[in-house]
Amino acid sequence: MPDIGLDMIAALAAVSFLAGFIDSIAGGGGLLTVPALLLAGLDPAQAIATNKVQGSVAAASATYTFGRKGLIEWNRAWGFTLVAFSSSIAGALCVQFLPRAVLDVLIPLLLIAIALYFAFSRKVKDEDAHARMTALAFGLTAPVAIGFYDGIFGPGAGSFYMLAFVTLLGYGVVKATAHTKLVNLASNAGSLLLYAATGAVVWPVGLAMSAASLLGAQIGSRLAMRLGSRLIRPLLVLVSGLMALRLLLDPANPWRRTAQEALSMLF
Repeated sequence: MPDIGLDMIAALAAVSFLAGFIDSIAGGGGLLTVPALLLAGLDPAQAIATNKVQGSVAAASATYTFGRKGLIEWNRAWGFTLVAFSSSIAGALCVQFLPRAVLDVLIPLLLIAIALYFAFSRKVKDEDAHARMTALAFGLTAPVAIGFYDGIFGPGAGSFYMLAFVTLLGYGVVKATAHTKLVNLASNAGSLLLYAATGAVVWPVGLAMSAASLLGAQIGSRLAMRLGSRLIRPLLVLVSGLMALRLLLDPANPWRRTAQEALSMLF
């Protein structure tokens, strides 16, 4: 474990509070916490694994709040949850076999598409709409793919779950957010179990961050229920756009290297 003082832990807790707030509404809190953990001295494997602790707690906190208000259809949701949990474990097990460059190319484009969809689609509203597939068909597709992705990489998983619930099951944004928190909890927990078994989690840091993220998630989920699409929609657009930008600015991203090569040829 790196030597991390109380002042650094307090700073990480503050970042985690904000991340928990954002996660409970639009997802993407890892955009803040993973870089913060890296700056604190954790190596990439420790940062990703430790972030799963606070991410799981934030998702659990938000799920509890949404569930108490009756916004989760438990008879359907348990199936989605088990699928996402199992798929995330499979993703974490397969992380070494999938070329990272494939994800670096595809994920920013998907996040930009999500941001544009929620920014301009007239179908994004608080009321439920007509479902495009049955719950069974949904459970065998979306949680499988997104849960696997969450286990193998992670950034943007909450946005992908939201898009799936809104476009495929026709859920209104508040109801979609509630179910997103539940399945995101499952996929976070599945990959966390595997990371914990490998000893990559820095538990003192993760638990301190979790307490702060729990509080942030409580505040965020209550605001989401109160304000509905007026808050969820713009925040989801902003977070998805920022995540795409963050990934595109990574020096290792193929899109950035391609742009630099093109500019060098021009100038």
